[in-house]
Amino acid sequence: QVPFVESGGGLVQAGGSLRLSCAASEITVVINAIGWYRQAPGKQRELVGRIGGGYPDYYRDSVKGRFTISRDSAKNTMYLQMSSLKPEDSAVYYCNTPFQLQPWGQGIQVTVSS
Repeated sequence: QVPFVESGGGLVQAGGSLRLSCAASEITVVINAIGWYRQAPGKQRELVGRIGGGYPDYYRDSVKGRFTISRDSAKNTMYLQMSSLKPEDSAVYYCNTPFQLQPWGQGIQVTVSS
């Protein structure tokens, strides 16, 4: 059983919005720092942002003010709300616990058309 199941991706026009969801274990969502990553073709996987775990929130500069990470402990789910999307945001998105990485899920494709 994979620790994470991502959903909610798809094709969107530039300037549009999407919300990604990540189903995870109760302990993961409630206790740990949670984060979203992305990997574009030919590029390394990068941390998009993370929250919780007693650490200051972090978002990479390219998504600050546009992306927001949140969690719903009752649903054991974390979210990535993305707005003002740009073509360069196109990638496969993954969730994980940044300070104690677990096996990766399949990820979810986000494609932003210009």
